[in-house]
Amino acid sequence: MPKAETPRRRIAVLGGSGAEGSGLAFRWARAGHEVTIGSRDAGRADQAAAVLNERLGRMGATRGAASAQAVVDADVVVLAVPYAAQRSTALGLRGALAGKLLVDVTVPLMPPRVGTVQLPAGGSAVAALQAELGADVRVVAAFQNVSAHHLLDPDHVIECDVLVCGDDADARESVVALANDAGLRGIHAGPIANAAAAEALTSVLIGINRRYKVPGAGIRITGIPQGDGLACG
Repeated sequence: MPKAETPRRRIAVLGGSGAEGSGLAFRWARAGHEVTIGSRDAGRADQAAAVLNERLGRMGATRGAASAQAVVDADVVVLAVPYAAQRSTALGLRGALAGKLLVDVTVPLMPPRVGTVQLPAGGSAVAALQAELGADVRVVAAFQNVSAHHLLDPDHVIECDVLVCGDDADARESVVALANDAGLRGIHAGPIANAAAAEALTSVLIGINRRYKVPGAGIRITGIPQGDGLACG
């Protein structure tokens, strides 16, 4: 359960029917946050929420809604859609996102060569989205390097730190707290431009998974005491 000082957040997970989105939604609901699964198809969102609720049992609950309504009702929006849908999804909800914290999990993977780093021309895909959305939306990049493989297993200790990048230090701090509530360790990793490093690392980790035949290679930041996160700029 979340620590006493952790505020209960209203979280909309767009793409919550996918592996990463559903896993994060599960962990946050189990930690006591109010979680809504958002989808262009409200029926599909309801189905995804029902599956999670069966797994959660008495430990929490989620609900489904059309993406636009899910965003309106939330104070934190998590964008966990494929890269091809990242920009259109966020820009289509620009008005509803104003004044909110947007956590972007996007990685610019280019099938079929997903194990090769292929960043967009401007560098970070998340930084490019922040530039388009403007200062009215506080965009934070996080969770790109966390394998979805074990997120739905609450007893599994995921050996991966979460690099949290954003231009707003308070927004970063909120996402560090959400990472901790999900059973992970959030690390302040500096401004949104630094998200390019986390995005690139995902392809590196995919390559490592394939080479060593493991499901969830991750990264650890050394030199920081467990439970602490340090700002990098």
